[in-house]
Amino acid sequence: MNNRYLVSRERFIPATPERIFELLATPAMHSVIDGSGTVKGAQPRGPERLSDGARFGMEMNMAVDYRILNTVCEFEEGRRIAWRHFYGHIWRYLLEPATGSDGTTGTRVTEQWDARAVRGKVFLRLAGYLRRHPTSIDKTLTRLDQYVTGAAGVAN
Repeated sequence: MNNRYLVSRERFIPATPERIFELLATPAMHSVIDGSGTVKGAQPRGPERLSDGARFGMEMNMAVDYRILNTVCEFEEGRRIAWRHFYGHIWRYLLEPATGSDGTTGTRVTEQWDARAVRGKVFLRLAGYLRRHPTSIDKTLTRLDQYVTGAAGVAN
């Protein structure tokens, strides 16, 4: 498989994996931490908390409003959560207990956009996802950090 279609970024966040996982497993919070500016909110009929195999919808906007349905395809409580869109690409979060450079305990959070198994990859490239996703993921990790640590910029 082509690793060009796996965009991965990581960040140390001084919070427990459980605290971070709880936020990621709550669809209503995805718009709060989204760094792309495209996630507007969770659809009201979905689960309040994600679990293995859960299906949930999100209200989105990329030039136009639309809805997208996701299915949780990887789930390990407190450690890993991922969901697949209809087109086949996966958004994944990996959480590992870690110690920061200053000795602070926390979590190494890895966020990935994985389109390695998607057919028709040329569309993804032409649409600019490969260029935009690294920056958007970095912004999401920053917002996630700000939210769970109570830092300025994101309401807690």
